[in-house]
Amino acid sequence: MRIGNTEIRPVGGAWGCLAMIAVSILFSVVCTIGLNLIGR
Repeated sequence: MRIGNTEIRPVGGAWGCLAMIAVSILFSVVCTIGLNLIGR
């Protein structure tokens, strides 16, 4: 992926990219559950 003059490459190629997506999804789910528990 290229932004301006800098090129961003996911660490570990395709597997690294998939891992980053999975981690971000897990993090958002955990944050949502945490906020719901706090908001009760």
